Amino acid sequence: MQSFLVNDMMMGRRSFMAGSAALAGSAALAANPGRAAAPALKGGNGIVTPRKGGLDFQDPWDNLYMFGKIWSGYDAPVVGAFHGIMFARFPQQRMVPCFNFVGIGVMQAMIDKDGYLRMKSREVGLFTDLRTGDVLETWDNPFTGEKNEVYHFYNVGGGGRIGPEIPQFVIPGNPDTPTRMNEGSVFPDENGKYPFILPFEQYGADDMLLAWDYTHYHKNPVTPAGWPKSSTGDYVSPAEHFTFRVSRDELEDRSLPAVRMYSGFSRSSQFWPFMQMGGTPYADGVLSGRLHSHKGLKGYDEVPRKALDYLEKHAPEYLTIHDGWPTSSPRLDTWTVYSQDIEPETAGYAWTPSDPALRPLTGKGRVRP
Repeated sequence: MQSFLVNDMMMGRRSFMAGSAALAGSAALAANPGRAAAPALKGGNGIVTPRKGGLDFQDPWDNLYMFGKIWSGYDAPVVGAFHGIMFARFPQQRMVPCFNFVGIGVMQAMIDKDGYLRMKSREVGLFTDLRTGDVLETWDNPFTGEKNEVYHFYNVGGGGRIGPEIPQFVIPGNPDTPTRMNEGSVFPDENGKYPFILPFEQYGADDMLLAWDYTHYHKNPVTPAGWPKSSTGDYVSPAEHFTFRVSRDELEDRSLPAVRMYSGFSRSSQFWPFMQMGGTPYADGVLSGRLHSHKGLKGYDEVPRKALDYLEKHAPEYLTIHDGWPTSSPRLDTWTVYSQDIEPETAGYAWTPSDPALRPLTGKGRVRP
């Protein structure tokens, strides 16, 4: 269910999370009895009434435990998915549906000996036909009239580590200002720090809601000089927004390693490079999506059938999790990996190709026999 996504998704969707390295531990250490008591912190919206013996929604350490349980799961890997429609938007015009975007993520979380949250994921983002749901190899661009080879997103596996402050997201090697997650719903304390206190809301006896946002603005690795057709300009501003719904009873039950999660998921950005909108009258448009995201069922029951069949045939390793607990990801940002996988369109433009072992297994950019 990751963002990229995550990868995007994963806190990884692809980058690093602010924080320091630590040794592995177990989810049972979430309460971390050896740590100092959490100071009184401002934050949250105040509508979640504490339960006797339950989690403290004003405690950053309890919030870390809850976030790992919602986004991923402890003890064993969990499988999630997202799927929905991507639309093209131009000023003063009706939005145009382009294709479906289907994502599959295998995730796992742990609380280390310092109480920090570590998460890892492996994920794939596929583009499928609006009518049939079949995975696309080419897309008929209704704006330019061209047939574009589709660039599916394959994240071979990465991870992140989050401490008691809201993380910032950095595109590796990118000099632009880092993005603070959940800007607009998390706020500094009296010391100017942003404690990891999430904007939970409760409606009814058991429905717990949570929002998670990021909004980037950074230099475009797919430069107009090197990829004039793939690049829409010097900068890109991708954003993703999640609205989670979980059971509070499940969330506060420490005997459960994960919770069933449902989420609305929206994203917007410039057009993805494979759409080849650079240098056209459409280059300044926006690609906007509305999607479902969910995880918590057993096995692969979350994954849309045609996407699962496709991966079982072409990339079965992406239905499993990698070993170890990395604190970064070699492939997270779509524009960066496209610039590494796809040879420049401009002859003689300096280029360092990606490791063939990291490249997509299908679609544009794959290592061809």
